[in-house]
Amino acid sequence: MNKRNSLFSFILAFLTLLNFTSAHAETRLRMSTTTSTENSGLLKVLLPPFEKSCDCKVDVIAVGTGKALKLGETGDVDVVFVHARELEEKFVADGFGVNRKDVMYNDFVIIGPSSDPAGVKEVRTAAEAFSTISAKNAVFISRGDESGTHQKEKEIWEVAGGIPKGSWYVEAGQGMGEVINMATERQGYTLADRGTYIAYKKKSDLVLLYEGDKALFNPYGVIAVNPKKHPHVKYDLAMKLIEFLISKEGQGIIANFNVNGEQLFFPDAR
Repeated sequence: MNKRNSLFSFILAFLTLLNFTSAHAETRLRMSTTTSTENSGLLKVLLPPFEKSCDCKVDVIAVGTGKALKLGETGDVDVVFVHARELEEKFVADGFGVNRKDVMYNDFVIIGPSSDPAGVKEVRTAAEAFSTISAKNAVFISRGDESGTHQKEKEIWEVAGGIPKGSWYVEAGQGMGEVINMATERQGYTLADRGTYIAYKKKSDLVLLYEGDKALFNPYGVIAVNPKKHPHVKYDLAMKLIEFLISKEGQGIIANFNVNGEQLFFPDAR
């Protein structure tokens, strides 16, 4: 074979490979979500079946709910999966999101050292728990990151008398896992979503001290970014993800997901 034929064969093979690669390029969907869905391990079992069925890859950006929604506002993601109902409704009302659907729920809990220096075990409401922590100047680690958990925490502090100040009140600006680690190191209290608390139980000696107040209900919703605001978003694929999350299969995965025998989230599609 002469050099000319060799060069031709090489070019032909290269173009064939290039066409094959282009034809099989993986479609990617960008999703911003909360640190709780990531830290809990849920997404590792929830997303693969969807990715396989749609021949795509979901790129997950795990941040606080406030930041997750901001990424949707700027069109930097295609879909958001978060837990702060008031902020979600504003996101939709302002035209940034469409087709919000309920996906699942759990609740928030107050955790702290087993010695419970503030006496949180004895209280009747979440606000009363915060009040007694404040009265004792017991260490409290706040998310401080405008996440859904932080929004809930601020709501409870307002009922308890206002956002506190003092060296005992630490705004971490971190995700839920990091905050649990900080509270563990300082033997302080924090508000945590139940899912992340369960996932981190073996990494922390903090115990669940208060639960059950209806104010601690924690619903999660998924919202497609509005293609009229951002025409470049993958709206059709985002809707396929939403349909999967609220489908019998998606809801079943959520219901069956547990850590050490404890269910972290409960399906809530309607």
